[in-house]
Amino acid sequence: MRYFFFLFMIAASVLSCKNDDDQANEPVMLSENVEVYNGDAIENSYVLAIENGGTASYLLNKEGFKVHEWTFEHNLGNDVEILPNGKLLGIFKPENPEIAFGGFGGIIKILNPDGSTDWEFTYSSVDWIAHHDVEILPNGNVLFIVWERITSTNAAQQGVDTSTTDIFPEVLVEVNPSTNQIVWEWHSFDHIIQDQFSNLPNYGDVSANPQLIDINYDVVDNGDIMHANGIDYDEDKDVIYLSVNYYSEVWVIDHSTTTAEAATNSGGNYNKGGDLLYRFGNPTAYKNTQGERLFFNNHFPNYLEGNDPGAGNILVYANGVNQSTVFELDLPENFTLTPNVNNEPNIVWSFTDPDLYFGRISGAVRLQNGNTLITEGDYGFWEVTPNKEVVWKYYGQGTRFWRCYGYLPDDEAIINLDIF
Repeated sequence: MRYFFFLFMIAASVLSCKNDDDQANEPVMLSENVEVYNGDAIENSYVLAIENGGTASYLLNKEGFKVHEWTFEHNLGNDVEILPNGKLLGIFKPENPEIAFGGFGGIIKILNPDGSTDWEFTYSSVDWIAHHDVEILPNGNVLFIVWERITSTNAAQQGVDTSTTDIFPEVLVEVNPSTNQIVWEWHSFDHIIQDQFSNLPNYGDVSANPQLIDINYDVVDNGDIMHANGIDYDEDKDVIYLSVNYYSEVWVIDHSTTTAEAATNSGGNYNKGGDLLYRFGNPTAYKNTQGERLFFNNHFPNYLEGNDPGAGNILVYANGVNQSTVFELDLPENFTLTPNVNNEPNIVWSFTDPDLYFGRISGAVRLQNGNTLITEGDYGFWEVTPNKEVVWKYYGQGTRFWRCYGYLPDDEAIINLDIF
């Protein structure tokens, strides 16, 4: 059960490394938040804990103590991370937004290590708002997710099963922070299909066109029909991974296109324009009867790179129905997406536990020692070895966490943060 080790671990002393005289080890003092601590198996790294929608983020050590904390002028909306130069990139909430679904943002900031603002870009109006996640690209540009308003009249004319509600499909926007110019966009509404109204545009066979988005898959009363919640970027393939919660899928989008090409079905490295290169997690979203559904809601498509043995794979937190699962998935090399066949990726590794469950937020990152650090949104953090041994757990005592990231003490980001 979840708190089985709790009282024990508060009182326990875990031995540290022997000193030069090979004398008895000194005990490691643990915070009361730490419920499991296996000093021989954990990675001795810091955890950037991101409070969901809060005004604070902080670095934790594995003993469970805060070693540095930032407080923000605006509430998070939701992501923030430490960049290699020691600055922070985050998305924040404006006052009185016109669009305010769960996870709304609207203000993108780069903060100096002391918390002062280095760069700020507002993307919020009556017709669009940035939300959930933000990513810095290798060229220094900033990529983020946007909800755009499509009026109910326009939506109905395009074959959307709606009558009185505006809808808010997903957009990806890339901005150059040196000029504040938007240099690239992708609009999901340019790549839709519907099979309900034969006399209206975009009519077709959904199952025969997996590269297109069934715009009527999950029409909801408030118009937030897709609810994307996470992005990651693959520099080698120049593609973007987009987690789409209400479709229970991750979509793969070609970033090599121009904005004009991204509105069509041709151009770019893959010559498919802005059509979906690949999609996975829920074949029922495009009426494919082949392939096993893996996701029932999902967060954080985390592309693995660098020296990780799983480099090229992707981690996804599948929220699930009564139990969550972290999947490591091996994606096809050329993003093959074929009608009426099993297009789902291979499962390389997964972790679940009867105590691991939250239906919202959450995520997972791969640590440099090969362990996986998991955020369970309404609980806290788990560290799990490749053989699925739970070696560290941190309980947030009622705090809800969006995500966390791991940083070794000698990581460039920590060194440039210059707080120790």
